[in-house]
Parts: sequence; C-alpha cells; structure tokens
Amino acid sequence: MDELKLYTYIAVFGSFGLYFAIAWWARASTTSDFYVAGGGISPLQNGMAIGADWMSAASFISMAGLIAFLGYGGSVFLMGWTGGYVLLAMLLAPYMRKHGKFTVPEFISDRYYSKTARIVAVLCLIIASLTYIIGQMKGVGVAFSRFLEVDYDLGLGIGMLVVWVYAVLGGMKGITYTQIAQYCVLIFAYTIPAIFISLQLTGNPIPQLGLGSTLADGSGVYLLDKLDQVVTDLGFKEYTTDNMGGSLNMFAYTMSLMIGTAGLPHVIMRFFTVPSVKAARSSAGYALVFIALLYTVAPAVGAMARLNLMSTIEPTAGQNLQYDQRPQWFKDWENTGLLKYEDKNGDGKIQYVADKNTNEMVKVDRDIMVLANPAIANLPNWVIALVAAGGLAAALSTAAGLLLAISSSISHDLMKGVLTPNMSEKNELLAGRVTMTLSILVAGYLGLNPPGFAAGTVALAFGLAASSIFPALMMGIFSKKMSGKAAVAGMCSGIGITMLYVFQHKGIMFIPGTSFLGGLPENWFFGISPNAFGAVGALVNFAVAFIVCKFTGEAPKEIQQMVENFRVPKGAGAAHAH
Repeated sequence: MDELKLYTYIAVFGSFGLYFAIAWWARASTTSDFYVAGGGISPLQNGMAIGADWMSAASFISMAGLIAFLGYGGSVFLMGWTGGYVLLAMLLAPYMRKHGKFTVPEFISDRYYSKTARIVAVLCLIIASLTYIIGQMKGVGVAFSRFLEVDYDLGLGIGMLVVWVYAVLGGMKGITYTQIAQYCVLIFAYTIPAIFISLQLTGNPIPQLGLGSTLADGSGVYLLDKLDQVVTDLGFKEYTTDNMGGSLNMFAYTMSLMIGTAGLPHVIMRFFTVPSVKAARSSAGYALVFIALLYTVAPAVGAMARLNLMSTIEPTAGQNLQYDQRPQWFKDWENTGLLKYEDKNGDGKIQYVADKNTNEMVKVDRDIMVLANPAIANLPNWVIALVAAGGLAAALSTAAGLLLAISSSISHDLMKGVLTPNMSEKNELLAGRVTMTLSILVAGYLGLNPPGFAAGTVALAFGLAASSIFPALMMGIFSKKMSGKAAVAGMCSGIGITMLYVFQHKGIMFIPGTSFLGGLPENWFFGISPNAFGAVGALVNFAVAFIVCKFTGEAPKEIQQMVENFRVPKGAGAAHAH
C-alpha cells in the first residue's frame, strides 16, 4: 500500500470510527432527543454544529470550484449564503425558538391554525431538502471514488451506510455531537492546504491576504493579475469580471441564495436544540465566527486552484504539456471520470483553451478543484488525506441534518400531527427512524443519478426554499393579521411558479428533452437564470398571500395575540420551550 493511500485510510476511517463512537454515546432514547437533542445543547456546541451543518459539500467541495471557474461571479455564493445566515439569525431563529416547537411545519401549523398549511409546509420542505441532498450525495461519491479508489456507486453506498448508523441511532442528539467533531475535521482540512498553497504562491501564510498579494517569484505581479493573464491568453473570460449574466441576474441569484438560506429547515431546527432564546442568539453569533473561518478562505482557494491547474496543464501558451508526461494527480482524477482528455489534433499535447472545437480538456468537473488542489500543488500526502476526510465530513454532516429534517417532517408533522395524532412516543420514535432509513435510500438513488454538479443543484434547492418557506415564516412573525388561507395560497404559488420556470428551462428532474424553452439565456425571464428564480418566486408568494388575505379576512384575535407574545423581547432570555 502506498503512503498516500495509508494516510487516507487512517484519516477517513479514523474519523468514521469517531463518528460511530459519538453516535453510540449520544444515542436518542426519547422523541425530544431525536428531534431537538433534548433542548440541552450549549450555545458554543450548537454554534459549531451549525457550522458543520452549514458547510455542506457545496461549501467545502463546490463553492471554491465555482469561484475558480466563475471568478468574480462566484461571489454570489459567498454573499448569498453568508447574508442568508445573518437574516436567519436575526429575523427568524430567536422568535421561532421562543415559540418552542420541534419543527418548521409545526410552527407554520400553529401560526396559521391550519393542518393544510402544515401539509403544504411539509411538501415544500421535502422538495427543497431532497434537491439539496443530491449535492451532498454527489460530494460523498466524488470524494470516495477518488481517495478510496472505489467505484462512485460503491463510494456513495459506503457514505449512505455511515450516515444511516449515526443519524438513525442518535437522531438530533447524535447528529449534534457528531457535527461538532465533523466541524473540527473539515475546518482543519480546508485551511491547512490553503495556508500551504498561499505560502507557496505568495509567501504569505494567511490565504485571505495572499489572494491580494504579489507572487513569491519576485516578479512583483499580483496573483489576481497573473490569473487574469493566464486565463485570457487561453481565450477564457477575465477572472475578475462578472461572469453571471449581468447585474440583475447576479442580484437575483444572491437574493435567492440569501432568503433560501434563511428558510432552510435543517438549519432552523438547530436553534430548537438550545435551552433558551438567549442561547439561540448566542449560538448564532458563535456559528457566524465558525462559518467565517471557511468562507473568508474560499475565494483564495478558488483563485489559487485555478492558477495551479492552468499553470500545470498550460505552462505557457503554445508550449503545452505532453499527455504521456501528465502528472500523477491527472491520472488519478481521470480514473474517476471527472477529468477527461481527448486528443483532437493528434499531436499528443494537451490544449486547454476556451474554444470548444479545439479544447482537448473535454471535461474538468468543478467539484474536483478543492480535492485535487493539494496534489496539483505537490503538498505532502498527509495534507491530501486530510482534505479527503474533510470533504466527507462536510457532505455527511449536512446530509444527516437534511435527512433528520425530512424524517421529522414526515413522522412528527405528517403522521403524529395530522394522520395519527394519538401515536405513542415509542411508535413516533420508531416512525422517525423508519422514515430516516427510507429518506437515505431515496437520497442515495438521487445521488446515483445526480443532476449537474453539486453547488448548481444546491442553488436550486435554495431557490425552492426561498420561494416557499421563507415568506411564510417572515409573514408569520412580522404580519400578525396574515391568515392561514393566504399563507397556503402564497406557498403554493411561490414554489409552483419557481418549479414551473425551472422545468421549462432545465427539464423535469433535469431529464434531457423535457424542457420547453431550453436553458439558453435569451429565453430567461428578464435575464434571470433558473437557479436565481427563487427570488422572483418569493415576491410572487408575498404578493399572492397579501392579496388573498385582503379577500379572506385576517387571522383570529387569539392568533394575533400569540404572535405578539413570541415577538415581545421581555423575558426572552429566560424563555424555555414547554
């Protein structure tokens, strides 16, 4: 066994052993443990768990890959996801925590005094969460297929088994403590290679500063200027210009990610695990710090990965790398099918250019950038192995949170809340574990047939959450008079128009030949791409809800009083769930 494989096995299976041990120690024995970890998690612990839940495969694997290829345009992911977290922490989480229920659909059911609203919220949650989980499953498959040198399908199966063990056994309690460990793994795995590469390229050990520094070769050229030159010489767009299709699309994309983020149920659920509203606010602050540690490094990782990739494959224009002299990392990623070369002119050299007709790198999957970057930069094997463990930790932590959100919405909100209200706690706990198992199987199937690269699929999930759940929560908290019928009409119209727009342009579940308008920008509504359309769907949701409310009448006085009660800050620090 070679040294890299040995280090990888130690890092990956060592971390898995830790997760299993934690899950067994923190296994759930009650529904409160299963859904909200008994409500006894400290703000610091919860902040770290939120960080792991937040930093999915999309954040760890795909975000820097998108920034590497989109350049300046990729900043929409940084702005949208970070801004959305601030919205969630300030406008939603404290009020929902004060109300004191387990799940988002349960809050919507109470606020809108309607089982119909609860069912619609469950459906919206499942649609958004399943779309989101596809990205996590692809991340698991990508990481396993490369680093354990197994088939993508087998890698995905191993990942599903790992999540099943600690999520089904421990519920939210097991997931929380496992996510704390996963956060530690993924943050070290992300920042250590970035420090190495920043030192290597610029001489500055702080990646955030290295991004704006001059190169270490003494030329006095800034890293971003060098990257602009490298990519434009090969016909690509300048790295530091907008590649997102115009200002309006970039704004809509950012807003869709932002409000979609604030409406993601698996993150909101985390705020129900702390003992008070004050603790919920504190954990939001801690989480922002933990998230910032990765998010501020991502632009540097993306830019440096792109520069390393281009400089290796195309050292200088016209003096291309011989294919039979390609480095080992190139061969490794070719074996996964995520990197493909086709010798179009028969000269045995690799031409990597923007022109599709002459470009011989026919596939460079964006999701490989973070995972391949340490090997491209010739970093030590233990660093490469650490990145493998970090990528898996990021994907598994978010997958577990999403699966719990899906299973609790079915077992707690649909079965206990609507269909069989007299279900015993023991049966509800069993139902939660059975639905979790089924959710993992469905997620695995979608992971085996993934639509697009991870972050692109995730962006769509945020759009679906933005158009359905976020407006309902905002109106529920800040509009006392909003009625149940109006909220249901708003949710249905918001997610309906968003899904219709996506299907028209991308096809149903992205199946070729099922789109009506094609995915071309000239067919977009005001130049807004399908992944950015969630912001428009949210506006439709708000508009329809307020119009319907005018015609159907306002919420009953007791509901308005309930809203007033959980909005009043007096005594908030001591508020506990009942």
